[in-house]
Amino acid sequence: MRFDPAFAIEILPRILAAIWTTIWVSIVASLLAALMGLAWELLRRSGRLTGICVQFTIDAIRSIPILAQLYFLFFVLPTYGITLSAYMVGILSLALYYSSYLAEVFRAGIDSIGKGQFEAARSLGLGRVITLTHIVLPQVLRQVAAPMGNYFVSLLKSTPYLGVLAVPEMLGAALEVASDTFRYAEPMIVLGILFLALALTIAWLVRRLEVRMQRLYER
Repeated sequence: MRFDPAFAIEILPRILAAIWTTIWVSIVASLLAALMGLAWELLRRSGRLTGICVQFTIDAIRSIPILAQLYFLFFVLPTYGITLSAYMVGILSLALYYSSYLAEVFRAGIDSIGKGQFEAARSLGLGRVITLTHIVLPQVLRQVAAPMGNYFVSLLKSTPYLGVLAVPEMLGAALEVASDTFRYAEPMIVLGILFLALALTIAWLVRRLEVRMQRLYER
């Protein structure tokens, strides 16, 4: 069966109708993953026992497949009286899984800051919150912008997992077209092009952010 450009254009609106779900789920899950990743890292540094517990939790989350976490949150939690929507489960699962990787990114970023800056902040009487928000985080974000962008792209590519919970994302829309028409080449190629466009857009935004933060740092 040959690729038919006219048919690809005809089915484009059906697949594009699901792109907004993919985009907003990716944005919300990425922001949540970044906040959770930073929280994991700060907790890991808060004490020896806490650090061991957090490290174990991070390793456990990273070792369990996203699909298993999706099924657990969606099918097991209701037995304990916690019922979440399919969207909420999808966002939480993606954010939780990628936060375990982003915690390592933040660890590398914080480790890259010289200890002298922490000692200088303490000698000036600055509290931990002020030191974190005004000295550490601006430098860390400049250091970790690129690897964070890579994980955001990975998270975007993981959104098709939400299809198992009947969330109307792009892969589900493409498969629906394929099952209706028995043509797979066009929907899969259109799907690939759309994901490529979204991934390139994220990469471009991350590069812009890097440049902007570098200029702010040089002032």
